Amino acid sequence: MQILDKIKMQRKASDERPPELPISWVEISNSISRQYQFQPDGKLSVKMVDDSRPAAQRVMESFLNKFFPSGYPYSVNEGYMRYTQFRALQHFTSAALSVLSTQSLLFAAGLRPTPAQATAVSWILRDGMQHVGKLICSNLGARMDSEPKRWRILADVLYDFGTGLEVMSPLCPHLFLEVAGLGNFAKGMAVVAARATRLPIYSSFAKEGNLSDLFAKGEAISTLFNVLGLGTGIHLASTICSSMQGKLVVAPLLSVIHVYSVCEEMRAAPVNTLNPQRTAMIVADFVKTGKISSPADLRYREDLLFPGRLIEDAGKVKVGRSLHEVVRPSKLQQFKEAFPEEKFLLNHGSRWTDMILEHNATGEDALRGWLVAVYASDMERLVNEPSANILQEAYDKMNSTFSPFLAELQAKGWHTDRFLDGTGNRFAF
Repeated sequence: MQILDKIKMQRKASDERPPELPISWVEISNSISRQYQFQPDGKLSVKMVDDSRPAAQRVMESFLNKFFPSGYPYSVNEGYMRYTQFRALQHFTSAALSVLSTQSLLFAAGLRPTPAQATAVSWILRDGMQHVGKLICSNLGARMDSEPKRWRILADVLYDFGTGLEVMSPLCPHLFLEVAGLGNFAKGMAVVAARATRLPIYSSFAKEGNLSDLFAKGEAISTLFNVLGLGTGIHLASTICSSMQGKLVVAPLLSVIHVYSVCEEMRAAPVNTLNPQRTAMIVADFVKTGKISSPADLRYREDLLFPGRLIEDAGKVKVGRSLHEVVRPSKLQQFKEAFPEEKFLLNHGSRWTDMILEHNATGEDALRGWLVAVYASDMERLVNEPSANILQEAYDKMNSTFSPFLAELQAKGWHTDRFLDGTGNRFAF
């Protein structure tokens, strides 16, 4: 009975105990006070207590949160702000151009639309021949992986070419179908090239695995400036560009700004995948100075128009030719025996050195072959020996320097797990 009485007294005491208050605390950061509180159900609620920031600072931080990745600028690689600035200008001019081109198309078709009608109908006129252009351009995906910057610029040049045809269509209304079809064909190719190269460019800025955040904020900025560009285009179509003479003045100016913007975007992007041009520049810098260039170091030195040029300091290595074009069948066994453990073949010629990669070769294999080629080229200029001896000495030198070279390369942020030559020409025995 005493035990039962004790249990009853304990239960009565617990019933009379006041209910526990929710756990709460206040955190102060950057002139903002927030109250955090755990509710009885275990959920955490946050309440703004005080915000002493100036209004301009609040607006700016709100803008950054909506249009820039979380943790900016520390969560992205160098060059992201410059890329974003010119991307905004690019989308602004592109949207304005689209309104003018659509208005011109409708005039050429015999209609007299209002600027607002031109904006609405612009979505309908993207069909037809545009789909054919998309199908043709989709076969060039491997080349776009290798040279995303070049193809991104080409995409905007094609877009402006198609838009220019549409703007000039009222000058030849009897050829409306041909001009409009060719313009949409070019724009269809441009759409595929632009979308296909978007991911490699965004990936070059992703510093903390935040690719989705980068992509989402980039699209937010694109949408904002597309809307602003459409508004500007409607205004231009109602005023300066209401006549054909006005369009022929304003449209080329917008096109020049558009292409310039995308060129500056691409120069700002520090793409960190290995392709023939970037590999040649890395190897040339290493052989000349002993240092490894980072993606940010090379971005303004890349040739965006003619990336296939041979670099003499990098051994004039040419990648991507077919095996049957480079090696005669009678000498195939000799080439195989030169480097039996490697996944590359080298044909050291008088004008350049051909490198052919095995079907499963990685970026590291390409780097090994490239170093052998450049060392052999340097030795050939200094001494006059049989080619086989030079290649063997170059191979030995490559083996002695490759490990620290590769470690420093990866430390600089380069992706060495693959090599994107863009041609797809590989061999397998």
